Parts: sequence; C-alpha cells; structure tokens
Amino acid sequence: MSGGDMHVLEQAPATEDRGPAPEPARRRTVLRHLLRHLFSGAAVLLGAATLTFTALQLAPGDPVAVLLGPGTSASPQVRAEIQAEYGLGEPAPLRYVHYLGHLARGDLGTSYQLQQPVSEVIVDQLRPTAELAAAALVLAVLTGVAIAVATAGRRPGLRAAAMAWESLALSVPSFWVGIVLVSVFSFQLRIFPGAGAQGAASLVLPSVTLAMPAAGALSRTLREGLEAALAQPFAAAARARGLSPTGVTMRHALRHAAASALNLGGWLAGTLLAGTVLVETVFARPGLGALTVHAVIDRDMPVVMGVVLTSALVSAVVFTVVDLLQRVLDPRLRIEVMDR
Repeated sequence: MSGGDMHVLEQAPATEDRGPAPEPARRRTVLRHLLRHLFSGAAVLLGAATLTFTALQLAPGDPVAVLLGPGTSASPQVRAEIQAEYGLGEPAPLRYVHYLGHLARGDLGTSYQLQQPVSEVIVDQLRPTAELAAAALVLAVLTGVAIAVATAGRRPGLRAAAMAWESLALSVPSFWVGIVLVSVFSFQLRIFPGAGAQGAASLVLPSVTLAMPAAGALSRTLREGLEAALAQPFAAAARARGLSPTGVTMRHALRHAAASALNLGGWLAGTLLAGTVLVETVFARPGLGALTVHAVIDRDMPVVMGVVLTSALVSAVVFTVVDLLQRVLDPRLRIEVMDR
C-alpha cells in the first residue's frame, strides 16, 4: 500500500465521524443561506437603482424639452403641467424616495416617449434579447468546454494555438467581429441574414459575436482547472487502473475543474445581457439593447432605469443559481455551510 493510500485511510474516519447533519439543522442552514442571497440581491437592486438615478440626474438637458419633442415650444403653463404630471419639479432627493416607493410596489413607472408602463415595454422587448443571450451562452459553454478538454495536458503546439485564439477572442472588439461576420457571411456568401430577428438563421451571426469573448475566457479558465486536476493523485490512480486520458478528463477531472470555472461562467452569463446592447445595434435586432439605446438618446429615464434593474435582477438570480450549483459539484462547500 502506498503512502498516499495510507494517508487517505487515516483521514477516512474523521469524515465518517462527522455524520449527516440533523434535518432541522440542515433546513435552518439552507434557509439562512437563501436569506443571505435574498438580501444580497436586494442590495444589488438598490445600488443599481441609486447609481442609475444619480447618473440620469447629472445628465445635461431639460427633461421637459425631451418630452415635448425637438423643435416644439410650449407655454410656461404647459411646462408646469408636464413637470407636475411627471414629478419633474420636485427636488431630486424627493423624486428618488418616490421612485423607490413605486419600485417596492413593483411599479417601474411610465415611459416618457411611449406612454406605456415600463414593465410592459420591457416584456415586449425581452424575448429577442433572451433568445440571443441564451444562444450565445450555449455556444460559449460548448465551445469553451470543447477547446479546454481538447487541449488540457496535450501537445504544446495545440495548446499554444488554443491560447492564441483565446487571446484574439478576448481582445478583439465585439462590434468589429460583428461587422466582419456580416461582411463575409451575409454580404458576400449570403448564408445568414445580417439584420433583423426572423427565424433561427438570424441568430447565428449575433450569437457567435456575443459568444466569442465568453468562450475564450471560459476555455482558458477551464483548461487551467483541468490541468491542475489532472496533476492530482486521483487522476494518477485512474490512469493506473487503465482509464484512457480522455476518460480521466471527462469522468474525473472535468467535475473538479467545473467548480472553479463556474464562478466565471456565472459572471459571463450575467454580462451577456449587457453585451446584447452593442450586438443588437450592430445587427439591427429588436430587443432590450435597441430599447436602451433609444431610451438613452431620448432621455426616457423610466425605461433606462427599468432596463438596468432588469439586468441587475438577472445577474442576482444567475449568481444565486451558480452558488447552488457549486455546492452540488463540491461537497466541501456544503460541509463549510453546515459548520457555520
């Protein structure tokens, strides 16, 4: 028996003596953990609302003139009525308190330009953005995992080529990638449409554009985790039992590496929604990106704040799901939570 096996046998009783935690204690621990995530998400939403409100208040221009439209004049009485209707005549701190009160009731306000509830405007534009973000996320995960598994612990030349592609994917601006893809695959080869959101074919080019930097970051992080896991004793033991290198990577090392890469994957999933603003503009797609651009130009403050809060909410939910998945993949995190 080797020294590593003796070490494992010596530590085994300590793990067995711990035993499963009582069911009431486990439930209380899970409840405390979920409450911490709930409070963290509320803090994120409050911070996003505060920062966005402050930035919009500091933006130059007259909101009343924006509401009236370019080149439209109005009497002082009409301007006063508009200010009273939208609360624009109140001091900024009072408007902020009123906004938080409406937000606590689930009211995001009314769009200045569209004259519709902001929640309805966002819901109408959410589907194409969600489709683009989901397609880009799936493509980024599949590409990143495939490259990491194919190059981890392999020949130096293959690894160097993968690292060069990752550096290129992370450094090249997304709008430039989108323009190149449209020029080649839409204008010259005429394989995929370069604008709009009609059918699955219109998702290919924008999802590739959005997924490239995410795939590059994910493959680099996952490969480092795989190589660290392949150097562990359990990987050597699996190879000694006759398991092939691919089998060791897929059956053993990938699970250990996924726990470390999951944090990055959660961050990438949260930022994909923000990345759709630029990609949707390049490909002339409808969605939250185009809605945000027009709202910023028109100073439609309720819409801008509604989109920012939606992005913050999605990010908070994604990070909560990532944390729960980490505890499923890594039992040590569950033990740490039970000890608190």
